[in-house]
Amino acid sequence: MLVTSQNKKYFKRDKMRTKKEYEWGEGVFTLLSWFKQEKVRKAKVLVAGAGALGNEVVKNLALFGIGTIYVCDFDRIEITNLTRSVLFREEDAYNHSYKAEVVARRAMEINPQIKVIPIVGNLFSEVGLGLYKSVDVVIGCLDSRIARYQLNRLSFRAGKTWIDGSIENLTGVIKVYSPGINCYECNLSRDEFNSIMLRTGCADVVRSQASVGRVATTPISASIIGAMEVQEAMKVIHITEGEPTPFKTLQGKIWRYEGMTNTVSEYKYATWKKTCPAHEIWEDIVKSEDMSAKVKVGEAISLLEKILNVKTVEINMRNNKFIEKIISDRPEKEFELRIPESKLDAVITSNEEMRKLNYRTLFHKIFYENIDETFPYKEMTLEEIGIPLFDIIQVSTEKGVYYVELSGDREYYGL
Repeated sequence: MLVTSQNKKYFKRDKMRTKKEYEWGEGVFTLLSWFKQEKVRKAKVLVAGAGALGNEVVKNLALFGIGTIYVCDFDRIEITNLTRSVLFREEDAYNHSYKAEVVARRAMEINPQIKVIPIVGNLFSEVGLGLYKSVDVVIGCLDSRIARYQLNRLSFRAGKTWIDGSIENLTGVIKVYSPGINCYECNLSRDEFNSIMLRTGCADVVRSQASVGRVATTPISASIIGAMEVQEAMKVIHITEGEPTPFKTLQGKIWRYEGMTNTVSEYKYATWKKTCPAHEIWEDIVKSEDMSAKVKVGEAISLLEKILNVKTVEINMRNNKFIEKIISDRPEKEFELRIPESKLDAVITSNEEMRKLNYRTLFHKIFYENIDETFPYKEMTLEEIGIPLFDIIQVSTEKGVYYVELSGDREYYGL
């Protein structure tokens, strides 16, 4: 993840700006009866995905003056992205630039009074849950079921509403998921759920994930759906518990635009199954400025024992197992790795021998799902074993389960 070095550059730029002679949106948005400028200025939004939808979403958030926008995407810009991505330029494709970095830079050119922070990485394994907890709302601009499944789980752990947008051809769909009302996982068909589990939950067999095929879309679909996602996000930001609101939201609903027939439809889409494992909300968070993903495992275990006043500590690797080695079955051969599971596909792809084996054999993982005093690689940092910056870790002890925030990493996200 490139968030660390990039953030320093963006924060430095923010400090160098001259004193503004106007307040963004003053005399424009303030004419709206429902608009609360101070609330918008202090708002924080996480945008997952920086493609066509992500471009439109970030552009609109910047125009509204949302104070801090985080943009997460690990992909690079290609020529084919230019036809529907308003913030990308030809040179970005030729330079093979990261989407998140370009979107952040261009959005701050639109509105120099906001901060847009790029996160070049995976939203599931490289974005700490502490960031999800810190934002007001999460906006999904994703193109796969697996990514939506993962975003749903993280958003709900943080107790946050997330807005899902999707586009294809002249069609666009928006769904709003909120804890207690509607859940992406609850709405999956059995076949969809089994497909996701096959690709993400198998503990002993490795297969490279199939790349997502291109879907035909238009800039019009992206504009409409991106605009509606931001409109719903603005409603969520303005909702104050216990106070009446002048607008209706799409929480628990599906909103569909069909450009071929110029029709708009809205349906109830609220499914909340009591037994769904995605509904866990991590509350009563223990915060510690001494805890950071940069801390070594051995030191982290000692710190946790002290912070929680316990004798035994087990860090549960909920998102990202630590892979010690993998073993191929034909021919039988061992490969020492010592990496987070999230990096496994990249390692296999970059290694010629493993890459050839990957097409005709199975790999079995030797991994750690829980980290305790017996872990043999205590000199590695939490980040190196797969725990991202500013994460909230689940810790099992003899006194019960605790959730501990790596508060020492807040600065990496400008908090």
